[in-house]
Amino acid sequence: MKETPKVIFLDAVGTLFGVKGSVGEIYSQIAQEFGVEVSADTLNKTFVQSFKAAPPPIFTDAEEQDIPQREFDWWLDVARNTFEQAGVLQKFSDFSTFFSEVYIHFGTPEPWFIYPDVLPSLVSWRRQGIELGIVSNFDSRIYSVLQALQLREFFGSITISTQAGAAKPDRKIFATALEKHNCPPEAAWHIGDSITEDYHGARAAGLRGIWINRQN
Repeated sequence: MKETPKVIFLDAVGTLFGVKGSVGEIYSQIAQEFGVEVSADTLNKTFVQSFKAAPPPIFTDAEEQDIPQREFDWWLDVARNTFEQAGVLQKFSDFSTFFSEVYIHFGTPEPWFIYPDVLPSLVSWRRQGIELGIVSNFDSRIYSVLQALQLREFFGSITISTQAGAAKPDRKIFATALEKHNCPPEAAWHIGDSITEDYHGARAAGLRGIWINRQN
């Protein structure tokens, strides 16, 4: 497969950029400011459980202007379950104020770092005239994060599950992204760090799926 694709789509979190340290560390640090002591390791475990148990972040019945609030509520449930399973939820005097601070924090560049291979790849693809897009199960904060990390200019389209009404690996989210570039699936690649969502999802939708292993 040497031919150049018309479009390369990329996943966002875990592919373009990752969390500095871990979600558990950040939750633990901000909880400390609210007088709640809980270890980062515990929160990492309970966060993964809560995140996996949550329904996909798709709001097919929501009006566009209501989506940001629905995203906030979705993450609030994940965070509440995270701290509940860690056994410390009742220690907060005002969990919603704590969570608002966490939510705003993840919409800034502060908790994120860009993987070292990302910028050279984006520059090289752009030089070759390849269109670039994002297909992500992240939420509307993606726009402010990309802007703050100075990555926004590379992407001609951004397709996120909360706005597309479908989440990876559903082929509908890939179809929505392809439409924005007027591109048939066989002329597009999708690169991501999840075997299920990115690699198998893309292949099932007719794109070339490329898995990137960010574990090491």
